[in-house]
Order: sequence, then C-alpha cells, then structure tokens
Amino acid sequence: MAAVQWRSRGRNYGAELQRSHLESTPVEFGEYHPLKPIMVTDTKTRRGTRKGSTSSSSSSSSSAPVADPLSSMLDGTDPLSMFAASASETPALSHSSSAGDLGRKKREKEEEPVGPDFEPWSVKRGEILARFTTTEKLSINLFMDSDRGKASSLGSSAVSEKVRTRLEELDDLEEGSHRELLNLSQQDYANRIEELNQSLKEAWATDQKVKALKIVIQCSKLLSDTSVIQFYPSKFVLITDILDTFGRLVYDRIYTMCSDPRPLPDSFTFEDVNDTAKETCLNWFYKIASIRELLPRLYVEAAILKCNRFLNKTGLQETLPRLATMIRGIGDPLVAAYARAYLCRVGVEVAPHLKDSLNRNFFDLLGTFHQISGESVQNQLVLQRVEAPEYLTLYSPAINWILQCIAYRAPEPLLTEMMERCRTLGNNALLLNSVMRTFRPEFVAARATDFISMIKECDESGFPKHLLFGSLGRSLACADPPESERLTILNEAWKVITKVRSPQDYVSCAEIWVEFTCRHFSKREVNTVLADIIKHMTPDRAFEDAYPQLQLVIKKILTYYHDFSVLFSMERFLPFLDMFQKDSVRVEVCKSIMETFIKYQVELTRDPVILNAMLHICKAMHDSVNALTLEDEKRSLSLLINGFIRMVSYGRDFEQQLSFCVEARATFSNLEPVLVQLIHTVNQLAMETRRVMKGTHSRKTAAFVRACAAFSFITIPSLSSIFSRLSLYLLSGQVALANQCLSQADAFLKTAVSVLPEVPRTISIDGKLRSSESFLLDFINNFLATLLVVPDHPEHGVLYLVRGLLNMVQDYTWEDNSDAKVRVYISALPLLAAMSQEMYIYSIPKVDSNETLYGGDPKFLSEVNKLCETLIEQILDQLKALGRDEQSTRRQGALAFSLFGVLLAHGDLRNNKLSQLSVNLWNLSHKHGCCETRTSVRTLEYMKHQAQQPDMAHLLDTAQRLTLQSRT
Repeated sequence: MAAVQWRSRGRNYGAELQRSHLESTPVEFGEYHPLKPIMVTDTKTRRGTRKGSTSSSSSSSSSAPVADPLSSMLDGTDPLSMFAASASETPALSHSSSAGDLGRKKREKEEEPVGPDFEPWSVKRGEILARFTTTEKLSINLFMDSDRGKASSLGSSAVSEKVRTRLEELDDLEEGSHRELLNLSQQDYANRIEELNQSLKEAWATDQKVKALKIVIQCSKLLSDTSVIQFYPSKFVLITDILDTFGRLVYDRIYTMCSDPRPLPDSFTFEDVNDTAKETCLNWFYKIASIRELLPRLYVEAAILKCNRFLNKTGLQETLPRLATMIRGIGDPLVAAYARAYLCRVGVEVAPHLKDSLNRNFFDLLGTFHQISGESVQNQLVLQRVEAPEYLTLYSPAINWILQCIAYRAPEPLLTEMMERCRTLGNNALLLNSVMRTFRPEFVAARATDFISMIKECDESGFPKHLLFGSLGRSLACADPPESERLTILNEAWKVITKVRSPQDYVSCAEIWVEFTCRHFSKREVNTVLADIIKHMTPDRAFEDAYPQLQLVIKKILTYYHDFSVLFSMERFLPFLDMFQKDSVRVEVCKSIMETFIKYQVELTRDPVILNAMLHICKAMHDSVNALTLEDEKRSLSLLINGFIRMVSYGRDFEQQLSFCVEARATFSNLEPVLVQLIHTVNQLAMETRRVMKGTHSRKTAAFVRACAAFSFITIPSLSSIFSRLSLYLLSGQVALANQCLSQADAFLKTAVSVLPEVPRTISIDGKLRSSESFLLDFINNFLATLLVVPDHPEHGVLYLVRGLLNMVQDYTWEDNSDAKVRVYISALPLLAAMSQEMYIYSIPKVDSNETLYGGDPKFLSEVNKLCETLIEQILDQLKALGRDEQSTRRQGALAFSLFGVLLAHGDLRNNKLSQLSVNLWNLSHKHGCCETRTSVRTLEYMKHQAQQPDMAHLLDTAQRLTLQSRT
C-alpha cells in the first residue's frame, strides 16, 4: 500500500469551462410557442402525377399532433376552458317542456328557502345557552313508563279499538303517571333533557310511536314552567331540540312511505303523495289535536308543520294563522313570546314566502307588551327577586328572532313602519333594541340620528340605554351613516356610554363604539376614547374582569391602523396595553400587534417611536418565556420577534444598526432563534459594509467589520444547538474572510473544528431521534470547500486546518458499521488536488490564498501529496476490512467506485501506479455486481470523450482495461 504515489492532474479551469458551454443555435420564433401543440405534417407524393403539374400533387395526411405528455392526461382539453364551457352551455328546452315547467319554476321561486345571508338558528342557539344561565335548582316532570306491556294489545284488528287504545295511553299520561325530579343543577337539567332526546329516538327506532309522542308532549309541558325565569330562554332551546327531532322523524317516515315504488322529487306536490302516506299524516295530526292542554298541542303541531306538504296545497297558509291565533290563549307573556318565536322559526323554514303569518305573530306580540307591567308579572318578579331590566332581556332572543324573520330581505319602508310602531308604544326600549339588531345595517345607519332621538326618550329604568347604544353601534360598525352626522352621533353616544357606572357594562358598550371611531375619525378621537376607557377600568383593577372586551378594542384598532408611526404616537396606546397584566393575555395581545406589524409594515424603519414601542412589546413576549413554556410557543414568539428585527434598518448608519443588535441580544437572550437571527443580521451588515466600500476597507470600516465578527464570536457559544453553532461558525468565518479579517476567520474555523467532537451521534428532529451522521457529513463537505481559499497561518505550518479537521474526524466516535469517516477522506482528496493547482478554481478578492503564498512551491506540493497518499492508504485499509465480511460487499463496492471517481477526476492517471489502482478499484466495485450498469456505461463514455482532449489521451488506454460485468 505504501507504493501508492499520488499525483494531482493539472487543471485549466478556464478551458474546461469553455468546453462545457452548450452550443447556442439561433431560433426563428415566428408563431412558435413552447406550450403550443406540435403539429407534424406527413407529405406523401402520389405516384403517376404528371411532370410539371401545378396542381397539388401531394396529399398532406391529417396533421396528427405529436403526443404531448402534459396535455395527453387531459385528453387535449384545458380544464379551465372546460369548466367555463360547461358553465356557459345551457341545454335547449323544447317548447312543450319549457311551457310545462314555467309554473313549477315560479312556484319554486316563491318558496325558495332562505339564503346564506340569513343567520340560522344554530348560531343563536349557542349564544342563548351561553348567556342565559342560572345557579338556582331546577325541577323536571317525567312520565313513568308503566305501560310497556300494552304494546301487545295493539294488535287488535278493529281500527276503532286501535284508536281507542292509543287515546287511552295518551290519557294515562295526562292523568298522572308522573315522576318529579327536584334540585337539579343546570348541567343536570340539560343532561336529563338529552336523555329524553335519546329516549325519543330509541322509542321511534323500536316502533313505539305512542311512547315517542308522550315524551314530546311531556317536554312541551315543561315550557309552561317559569319558576326559574332567568333560565327560560335556555330551557326553550333545549326543549325545542327535542321537538325538532320529533318533527324530523315524523316527516322522514311519511316521506319514506311516499318513496315506494320510486322516490319523491325534492319539489314534490301533494298530488305526488300516495293515499297510505296521506292517511298516516292525517293520523298524526288527529293524535296531536286530541292533546288537551294548549301549550303542548301548539308546540307539537308546530313541530310537524312541514308535514302539511303531504296533504294539500293550502295547508300551510291555513295552519300558520290558526296556530298564531292559538298563542293568544297563553297567559304568560314570556311563554307566549317564545311560542311565537318557535312558530316563526318553523314557519320560515317551511314557508319563508308567507310573510303575513310572521307579521301577525309580531303584531300579536306588540299587543302583549302591556302585560309586562301587569300585576301578575310584577308579583312573579318580586317572588323570584328579578329586576325589571334583567327580565326584559329575557325577551330579547325571541323578539330578535321574530324580527329577523320579518326583516329578512325586507324593503326599507318596513323599517320606517317599525320605528313608527315603536313611537306608538312610547319608544319601547325592548322593541327598539331588537329593531336595530335585526334590520339591515345600511337602513339603520341612514336613520342613526332618528334612532338616537328615540333612545333618548326611552325610559331608563326599563331597559338600559347603553344596551341600546350598543345595538346601534353594531349596525354603524357595518354601515356608514351620513358623513355630516358622524361626529354628532359619536358625541351623543359617548355622553351616555361614559356615564355608565358598571365597568363591565361600560366596556361592553365602549368596545363596540371603538370600531365606529376608528372607522371614521383620526387618531385624536381614538386616543380620547382610549383615555376614557383607561379612566373607567383602572379603579379597583376593574380591567382584570374585562380582558376579552379590552382585547377586542386592540383588535379593532389594529384593523384600521396599519401605520405604526401613527398608532404609537397615540399617547394612551401603550398605557392601554399596560392594563393587560395577566401574562397569558398580555402575550396574546402583543402577538396580535406583532402579526399586524409584520403583515402591513412594508418598508424598513428606523423611526425611534416605532422601535422603542416594538422593543417594549417584544420584551413583554420574551419575558413570558420560562421553563414551562412549550417549544412551539417559543418558536412562535421567536418568529414574530425575528420579523421585527428584519424590518429594522438604519440605512448607512451601520454603527447604529450594530448597537441595536447588541441591545436586542441582551433583551432576547432566552430565545435561541432570535440570537441566530441577530448573528445573521450582523453578518449581513458586515457584507453590506463590504459592498459599500467596494471591497476596499478604510481603517474605520475595517474596525467595524472586526466588531461585527466579535459580536458573532461572542454570541455563538450561547446557542445550545450544536449544528447551529457549527453552521454559524463556518458562515461567520466566511464573512470575516470576505472582509479580509484573516485572524477572525481563522478563529472561527479553528473553533468550529474544536466543536466537532461535541456532535452527538443522534439528534431529535420533530420529536424523533435521528442519526446526526448525514448532517455532519454535509457540514464537513461545506467546511472543506471553504478551506481552499483560507491561507495557512504562518506560525502553524502547512495545511494546519485541513490536518486538524482530519484528526478530529479520525478521533470522532462514528456509528458502528458506518463508512462516514472514509467518505470524509474521499471528500478531502478533491480539496487537496485543487490546492495543488497553479491557479485555484475560486478565490476571494483581496485575500491571498495558498496559491499566492506558496506559488507552486515543491515542498508545499510534496506535503499535499503525502497527505493524499495517507488518506488513500486509510481508504484502502477500510476496503480490505470490508472485504473480509460477506455482508459488506455492497458497501465495499460503493466506496471503491467513489474513490475511482475521485482518481478519474483529480488524479494524474499517466502515473502507472495510480492508473493500476484505478483499474483495481473499478474491478472491485463491479466484483459482486453491485454497481449500476447505467452508471458504469456513462463513466466509460465520459472517459472516451475526455480522451479526445490533447493532454488526456492516456484515458483511452485506461478505459480499454476496464470491463463491464453483468450482475449475477
């Protein structure tokens, strides 16, 4: 092995680059387009044509396009054009069919369901359950299922007997088979109702229809109980869920009966329904009509209102007014209001075009308002210790829903009519509030001044005025009032809002009007509003109970103010942020500000107002980090702070930029990604200095770039990630080298080499342990490429950095059965070969590399060759060791071929020993058939091609000695 003598092949990089350039051929573009299908015309000359004929003597066979691999998958069609074409094509209707469908289309248009702009009940449901809660104990009456055995008696053949039996079962329910559950909490009550809902489904599934009806009747009766009046809206939501389930089950059963033998179309009429289904439907209505009590009879019939479609055309038009009239018999105004709301909810689902029934419900509701101040209601409020304003808010969900159904796509004159009715009722605050919340914001905004006048005249004791202004503010946040009235509107509203004593009520209303202020006024008015909020929320630390509302204030300000110089110039903005003293809330607010800043701050900034404020906000985020903070949270905070750092630029004032980075390093020391960003920023600053000075530093700029290098050298050791440290040492060394800071570059690279033994064998990536070998090899290859341009230190000998790196690789504890060390040796050979050249392939301007220092000195070349021979010996020893193990033949072949490639590219194969070594490596790599034949063939072709060069003819002899072996 000692007989191997390395000689590097002389390289002329300029000539090689010139030879590798592709030949350019001029192209006549014309109508050519790279995406246009290629049309090939095959011209076939006809035999026997007359000589000199001027007629077409050749027939162009159909211009068959060559198969395009991209368009072939689409059958020659463009998917976008295809969609457009399908959208534009409308099937032609025959005269008879179009005439026959005209009436149907007109009817469908009239009965068109509500659109997506209609807020569904499911949204209201969650809000009501969250808002109307109670700590009082609740009770519930349940029927005892003592008549399970009666199911067998239903097999009577006589219809009259069957009907009588079922009526008796219903009578059993109403005559007292009850069980009362007392002292239930709100959650227990909701759980019991859910159990009833499940019992209903189970009874229906087991064909116990009467039992299902009993459950629905019993649940409906619960809606007459107002003993815990604050919970009534939530109770209504829970009970109507059961009613909805029952109505859906009945409808689906009858619909299924109609689907035999063929299913009904969605737009069916009663004429399409068979007699059996109609009889079953009538049977259900008769059962419900036999319920004695008004409230359950009303609710259950409303639940199956949709089933009227199976009976006749005018069923809904007749049933809705009848049910609305029945509600007049309910004495309690709250119970009646919610019964009307349920009827409107069902009505708008099945017949949204029947507006008259909706209006009748509403007008009946207005007629019951005088009952609210009646003696029975007042006595009930006294008994339950409920104040009048709290009682009136219980009506809001019902009235809001009824008015929403009425106001949906209603014309503007209807709002005028509603305002007149409010005045007729003495500006009833409850009604006025619902009108403002349900009609289109554009209509309300246009009459904002009129609404303010009406609010002023409302009775303060019945319904708080700040709630009315809150409803008005919601509309004005969505639509703009006349410009001339905006300041008056804000002043009048704030006069009332600022007098609200309860901090919670105050901030709930103020946060609504903040959006109106931001939308239409300058920072002066917004600053005034913020000052007023601070004034109200600071006493007794009231802000601690209002963090959600205060967060909404910040969110709305950030929605409208994207110029942070204006935002931070508000005197009260940062004091407003100081109210967020709970760490988790404070961090969320700071994150929202940072996200807005990163999104909308387009230009780099050096504004001291912005920088000081943003540093304050970023410091608040950083200081929230502790030992319990999750890695994802740290990563999220770091990304936001890094976004801010990247937006800071002092222009040509590089020293000020460096000072900012020093301050930021001290401020954000707990977030490692931020320190990494600061190091990148300082390195970029050094390179920018080099660009400005055009590579020639003055004494001042030379000192500055050395200061940048010192910043990085001090900061990098504080990083915990070993690979972050290695990559930054290498990058910072490259930057120092580019700025002619040779001693600093030498220090970076020496430190990187000294850190290599600390690299663990496994690292955690996304929570999983992975081998670090591939990352380490990538780093070493990058490091080797840098060493080509690093001059040797005059006191440390020839190639001291290369030797130091190889010694570290030799001593490093690699994984078992790993070839990484040998691969590093193979990678070092091209570097040493490049160092042997008279002119290096690349260099750094104004930095003298070893090519200049040694100038091809024979002693230097001898040292390089000795080092190469040592590496080759180490590689060959490893190949020998692998040859002793039959399981390692593939690894041996791969390493042998890699070394062969290095010898071919960088070794002087005119040397007989090197040439023989390359042949041996080739044979070894192909010995067990592990080398890819395609790669081998291409390698031989490359050698033959290179042999055509004047100084490379010897490669042909070598190539002829190489043989291809088929795989066994």
